[in-house]
Amino acid sequence: MLVKTAEFVMSNTDVRKLPEPSLPEYAFIGRSNVGKSSLINALVNKKGLAKTSQKPGKTQLINHFIIDKSWYLVDLPGYGFAQTSKKNRAEWERFIRRYLTKRENLQCIFVLIDSRLEPQKIDLEFCRWLGEQGLPFLLVFTKADKQSTMKSDQNIAKFKKSLLAWFEEVPSLFLTSAEKRQGMEEILATIDDINKNFISPIVEQ
Repeated sequence: MLVKTAEFVMSNTDVRKLPEPSLPEYAFIGRSNVGKSSLINALVNKKGLAKTSQKPGKTQLINHFIIDKSWYLVDLPGYGFAQTSKKNRAEWERFIRRYLTKRENLQCIFVLIDSRLEPQKIDLEFCRWLGEQGLPFLLVFTKADKQSTMKSDQNIAKFKKSLLAWFEEVPSLFLTSAEKRQGMEEILATIDDINKNFISPIVEQ
């Protein structure tokens, strides 16, 4: 898939006010400093689409972008380490979980993991929650250019082993670098394959 257009649609925290669920939708989420905005910009090959920041927790809303006028990319707030109050974090968690469990056209959740780190409890627990909810997700290991492939492979192997404590099999995964656009074609090809089988949901009025 070659992305031709990527446009911002809206930011929201109210699931009832999101765009009509008539197109396939893909959510991107990860820890607050995992490099999510950089990856999204690299994925659609458009600098500045998702706002990057040196401060973790920049994204605080559900941000919808329409890609090639045929599918939605959703930038979700990061979990953990956001520089905000406990009350705000609790509210974010509520609306994120509400979105993930209620959004009818959500096809897949891309969970971003920092490839430089050994398995983090917060990432593993989030994946476990997705599994408990029966929500389809794929793993995207970021920042591969920051270390050797061997080190990334070692951390990925440890993460997979940790997940197998809860899952019969580990979801498909991608090793990526936003800077070098590594893994972008593979992610887009996966989205393209899922789009081909999308059937618009019937939404009760």
